[in-house]
Amino acid sequence: MIDGHGDDLFRFGDKVRINFSTNIPQRINHDALLQHLQQCGAIFSNYPEPEPRSVEARLAELSGVCRENVIVTNGATEAIYLLAHLFEGKKSAIIVPTFREYQDAARVFNHKVCFIHSMDVIAENGADMVWLCNPNNPTGQVYERESLLASIDRNPEKLFIVDQAYALYSVRDVLTESDVTDRENVVVLSSLTKQFMIPGLRIGYAIGPKRLIDKLRGLRMPWSVNSVAIEAARFLLENAGHYSIDRNVLHQEAERLRDALEMCGISTLPTDCNFLLARLPIGTAAEFKKWLVVNKGILIRDASNFESLNPQHFRIAAQTREENNQFIESIKEWISL
Repeated sequence: MIDGHGDDLFRFGDKVRINFSTNIPQRINHDALLQHLQQCGAIFSNYPEPEPRSVEARLAELSGVCRENVIVTNGATEAIYLLAHLFEGKKSAIIVPTFREYQDAARVFNHKVCFIHSMDVIAENGADMVWLCNPNNPTGQVYERESLLASIDRNPEKLFIVDQAYALYSVRDVLTESDVTDRENVVVLSSLTKQFMIPGLRIGYAIGPKRLIDKLRGLRMPWSVNSVAIEAARFLLENAGHYSIDRNVLHQEAERLRDALEMCGISTLPTDCNFLLARLPIGTAAEFKKWLVVNKGILIRDASNFESLNPQHFRIAAQTREENNQFIESIKEWISL
C-alpha cells in the first residue's frame, strides 16, 4: 500500500507546520545521533552486515531472550511480508479496522483473507494465521493482556502475529517477551522506528519461536537493513535512556483532544495510547484534511482507506500541548463554517 499510509508529509513540503498524521511525536532532538553518525564515515562506503546480527544480539540481551528468537528487519513492515511469504497460500484472519499492510502482504502471497471484528470468532473461522495490532492502529486501543493470552492458548493450531510497534506508547499492559518465548504459536513485531522516533531509518524486529525465526531468516534478502540504520540502532540502544517516552503525558493530551472533538460533535473511540480515531458528523476526512493543510498548515490522517471505516473517519496523534491547542481551535473553526 504505497499511497495509503498516514504520514504523507512528502506530498505537501513546507506547507505543513504541524504533523498530526504520524503516530510518532515530532519534536525530538536527534543531535547526538547525527553527531555520532557523522563520526562513522565508513558506514557509507562499506557494505553492511549481510544480516544485522549485531543488533539482533543486543536486542536479545536487552529483551532477555536468546538471539535465535530475534530477527531484525527493514522496518516491522519487512517482517510482515516475510511472515506472509512464509505461509503463502494460507488463510489469514485480520481483526479490523487495523493497519492495512497485513491484508496487502497476505494478498501478495495469495492468502485467503477474512476480516473479523472480535477475538471471539477466531476458533470458528478456520484461519491459519491471526493478525492484530496492539495498540491497534488506527483506534489506539489495547487488548487486555490476559484475555489475549487466553485466546492464543485456546488456539494452538493458529499462528498469532501481534504487532506491538506502538507498545511503548500504551498506558496498558501489552505482551511481554516471556509471553512469546513460552509459546510456539505467537510472534510479536516491534519497531525501533517508533521507540526512538526515527521513521526515516527503517528498522524493526520480530521475536518468536526459534523454528519460525530460522525460516524467516531463510527468506530475508541479504543487506536488507542498511549500514546507517544498523549503526543508528546500535547507538540508540546504548543510549535509550535519552529517548524516554512519557506515555502518560501523551495519553492525557490525546484524551484532551478527544474531549475537544466530542464537544464539537465529532465522535471518537476511547484510546489507550497517544493517537485516536474520530468520525466527522458532516463532510469527509479528505475535505477536512485539505482545508487544514491549506488554511492552517496542519496535516491529519484520512482514515477512510482502513477496512470497515468510511470517508468521515480520520486519525490524529497528540503532539505538544501548544500544537494540540492549535488543532482544537482549528476544529472549532471548521465546524462553524
